[in-house]
Amino acid sequence: CEIAFLLSSGVLAHLERLEMQTKRSCKNLEDLQRETVESALGTKIHQLRGLRDRLRAEVKHRQARVKASTASVEPDQTLEVDEQEAVEGKQENMKAILQAYRFTGLSGKLTSRGVCVCISTAFEGNLLDSYFVDLIIQKPLRIHHHSIPVFIPLEELSAKYLQTDIQHFLFCLCEYLNAYAGRKYQADQLQSDFAGFLAGPLRRNSLCNLLSFTYKVEADGQSFPFCARLLYKDLTTTLPTDVTITYQGTDALSTLWEEQRASHENLFLTKPLHQVFTSFTRKGEKLDMSLVS
Repeated sequence: CEIAFLLSSGVLAHLERLEMQTKRSCKNLEDLQRETVESALGTKIHQLRGLRDRLRAEVKHRQARVKASTASVEPDQTLEVDEQEAVEGKQENMKAILQAYRFTGLSGKLTSRGVCVCISTAFEGNLLDSYFVDLIIQKPLRIHHHSIPVFIPLEELSAKYLQTDIQHFLFCLCEYLNAYAGRKYQADQLQSDFAGFLAGPLRRNSLCNLLSFTYKVEADGQSFPFCARLLYKDLTTTLPTDVTITYQGTDALSTLWEEQRASHENLFLTKPLHQVFTSFTRKGEKLDMSLVS
């Protein structure tokens, strides 16, 4: 029996060493892949900036040439040419934006009336939903069609930036959409991966900036239910701005559990939602398995 035990212990130790070697190899491979991607992106950014500068120089050159050729034209004709020139300038500027910022999730194509911009969202390297905005390039700029959710402040952003800074308008829209997609992704992950550990449903609004749920954790043979309320006041972020964790019960919490409750609040403020529940198990703090049945 002792010999069998020693053999078993040796096999387990060997398996543990193999597992550690595999993890180190995976980490080294991930680091190498990340460095390769970062290098490729850096090169692409440099190329796109050069393209942007050349396009800007070409637009300025064309503008100067048009102004020189229309110096002796009648005032009404000059005004008409200036307006056409402004429209052409906006089209050239839009081309430069779409080329230079494609890697950020912005892409698009020219249409007969203007340009259709596609905004692809992502979170933690996961590609999520895509949205489009169909712009009519004229004076003033107009949004013809779009697939932006109604709870994203598209009209407010349009009023602020569409006529004066199309680039800033698109970047702000990207911020809102990516943040919404990230919050939704976290809530979906919580429901799919940890649904058995939630005491009741996860409650969320359409914008996913207010989440509430009850969960249980157990440690040292004790189990306690906690109620979590996460509020995202800044709609351009994927982490909550306000977190409240309360104990669902009538008994007073011990010092240990009060410390656990406070640490949970800090975790929810600093980590994505699904990562918090993963960190519980890694620290030996187990979710209450009685909720699975």
